[in-house]
Amino acid sequence: MTEFNAYIVVIATSVIIILSYLFNVVSKKTNIPSVLLLIILGVGLKWASESFGILTGEWLMNILEILGIVGLTMIVLEAALDLELSKDKWPIIWKSFSVALVALIIGTVASAYVIQYFYIDDFFKATVYAVPLSIMSSAIVIPSVGALDEHKKEFMVYEATFSDILGIMLFYFLIGNADTTDTHLIVWDVVSNILITITLSVVISYALVLVFQKLDTQVKLFLLISVLLLLYSIGKLFHLSSLIIILIFGLVLNNHKMFFIGPLKKMLSSPSVNSILNNFRLVTMETAFVVRTFFFVIFGMTITIASLFNLRVAIVSLILLGIVYVLRFVLLKIFVQKNILPQLFIAPRGLITILLFFGIPAEMQEPNFNSGVLLFMILITSIAMTLALVLSGNKIEPYEDFASNYWQAIDKEIDKIEPEDKNHSERNEDDKKREII
Repeated sequence: MTEFNAYIVVIATSVIIILSYLFNVVSKKTNIPSVLLLIILGVGLKWASESFGILTGEWLMNILEILGIVGLTMIVLEAALDLELSKDKWPIIWKSFSVALVALIIGTVASAYVIQYFYIDDFFKATVYAVPLSIMSSAIVIPSVGALDEHKKEFMVYEATFSDILGIMLFYFLIGNADTTDTHLIVWDVVSNILITITLSVVISYALVLVFQKLDTQVKLFLLISVLLLLYSIGKLFHLSSLIIILIFGLVLNNHKMFFIGPLKKMLSSPSVNSILNNFRLVTMETAFVVRTFFFVIFGMTITIASLFNLRVAIVSLILLGIVYVLRFVLLKIFVQKNILPQLFIAPRGLITILLFFGIPAEMQEPNFNSGVLLFMILITSIAMTLALVLSGNKIEPYEDFASNYWQAIDKEIDKIEPEDKNHSERNEDDKKREII
């Protein structure tokens, strides 16, 4: 085994990030999902590591665990920052929420029976394995539906966001109550846990917004992220639903004009909060990009190519895919009723699926389960989404121009600044931008 070399690790990390960016450029030109290219890169790195003994499974899994904590936090935060709460969006919010919730519950139960039949005798453990496979990946959906018409795009963004959040909460609810047999105790534990967490989350969110808007230092975004990660980790140690803290903070920050009303409105400085919001979106997007990159690469390093030629894996995967698309067809017909293309085939599995799969506790892991099922699900759902978008006349655009989106967001926020937030009505655009930044 080759001795650990920090420079090799830095070089490998840098090259992977550069290649990920190039994969996004290639994806934009060819419509080949960058996810597939990252997985192929991981397979190649696995071959290289086995040949030269550069990487070892032990410290790789330690890195994976840390990435998992940061990744889940950033994904939920990014999702919350995409949720705009308003009365005119209520119809699309409740419809997308209903589709995401019902698809998650029914899909998880149905998939659990399939996994139990083929791989795992214990239905509870099978359910834990089924949850990641039942979650739509917002990390793939959101940047891929930009060319759809506004209504379809909003529906997909909300649905993917709700699917992520609900799926993550269901997963950690299951593993958190794995040893509890008393139904009443489980219900009480869940209700009290959620109520306590929501109460703390609301108080913490208001406090963070009010405190950070008054900080004069230019270096405060990663300070805020550090505070959120600290709160998340402390909450996990006390067995609280920590992701609710992240979710509510993101909602309060993105919808601050709705939450800060009455006397609280006087305590809020909209330009300062808008500045934090816009910069925060940029940081979460960049962080999600890095986390996504390494997770798909590491996933590629963990799979066995032979699993692609395993008949049982192929059969199980096709059954699970059938559940996904049949259930999706029924739900879209019920809640959307008409014009359900290409949304029917936009149900990719990706980052969240891998994050949660690697997050299954050691005592609940089943060696009989073949991770090739994950690979099949990710590959086929990504290809199906790509073909559906292309055939409908839309190009897949997996990489967002962060700088362009950043300034577009700033320009939008300029239009939202209320008269009382302006010091002088005659300020030019540059002055306004400086105020927000």
